[in-house]
Amino acid sequence: MSDDALREAALAYHAMPRPGKIGTHVFKPAESSRDLALAYSPGVAEPVLAIAADPEAAYEYTNKGNLIGIVTDGSAILGLGNLGALASKPVMEGKALLFKRFADLDCVDIEINAETAESFIDTVARIADSFGGINIEDVGAPQCFAIEEALKARCTVPVFHDDQHGTAICVVAGLLNALELQGKRLDEVKIVCLGSGAAGTATLRLLRSMGVPVANMTAVDRQGVIHSGRKNLPDYKAEFANESAHRTLADALQGADVFIGVSAAGLLDAELLRSMAPRPVIFALANPEPEVRPAAARLIRDDVIVATGRSDFPNQVNNVLCFPFIFRGALDVRAHAITEEMKIAAAHAIANLTKETVPNEVIQAYPDVTALAFGPEYILPKPMDPRLREVVASAVAKAAIASGVAGKAYPSHYRK
Repeated sequence: MSDDALREAALAYHAMPRPGKIGTHVFKPAESSRDLALAYSPGVAEPVLAIAADPEAAYEYTNKGNLIGIVTDGSAILGLGNLGALASKPVMEGKALLFKRFADLDCVDIEINAETAESFIDTVARIADSFGGINIEDVGAPQCFAIEEALKARCTVPVFHDDQHGTAICVVAGLLNALELQGKRLDEVKIVCLGSGAAGTATLRLLRSMGVPVANMTAVDRQGVIHSGRKNLPDYKAEFANESAHRTLADALQGADVFIGVSAAGLLDAELLRSMAPRPVIFALANPEPEVRPAAARLIRDDVIVATGRSDFPNQVNNVLCFPFIFRGALDVRAHAITEEMKIAAAHAIANLTKETVPNEVIQAYPDVTALAFGPEYILPKPMDPRLREVVASAVAKAAIASGVAGKAYPSHYRK
């Protein structure tokens, strides 16, 4: 499809037959005067009094336990930049569509005209109790780190910045599988991450939580290698500032096992790729054009495994593999936070699902695919795999209980 044709199709999709992508669905009777008396006055007073006496009753009498608030300031919309809160609304509606489609979670999108991080935090904190969870979306770095931490401290429901943690979880899941195929250990490999914004920083943090020594990870930004000799580093960059003689991406990639790119198109050239260790793993996640295309990488190295963010290449790193199901599992056990243990559990669940036999219905959902089996071009499940919901959500629910943040027992319909 040409760019012009795609533009017209996208605008038509959003405009017709009714503008937008989401709406309100009434699922209780509202046909008689008795129905209305129960739904509103006078009957609604009874659940109001029950919730006033015990706030936990909101989970029994309202949609709170199945409702996500998607919040943004529009400061980092997709790859388009800071276009303002209102311009982000189609993306937030799209996120709501994904939550509903994949995890049957209802959503309200809230675009906030916030002049400062503090005003954004205060707005979200004041409305958070209306929801079972808060998903932060398209908020740029570095303010996204402070915003998430402040909201986690102030809110009594789980808060999750998908641009950080969703990407990190999917990258780690794919990396676990790629390294197994390449015969390497996670705690021994040398990792280079190009791009030190939300996704890159969160990925390095999750890898650290999983036992990768910080000394084995090199972060690279526009100024080069982030090292201990650099002055005035913000805290989130200083976390990964090693003592190192490396100053450039070329220096860092000499003998590296893993490249994680969350940067810009074409930055991993042939010379850089050749300099990496035998059997390298590449996550080229710049969109729409990756740091290197898989076919180009394989022409240079026949021992490479490549993942990208694109659906038209094998090994797509797609946040929809995790974020709907992390919230599904968290809400199903009434978790008040999303912990590192829950993220790690999600990564392992996604990785392990890739090794199971793929149902025919998944293969049929992808017209260009004839077979799928764990290997160099299948290190992550396909987004349309219906097993993700139970597998990931159940792992997250178990981890929530084990880490002490759950308020409800493990659901009986989940995997044991």
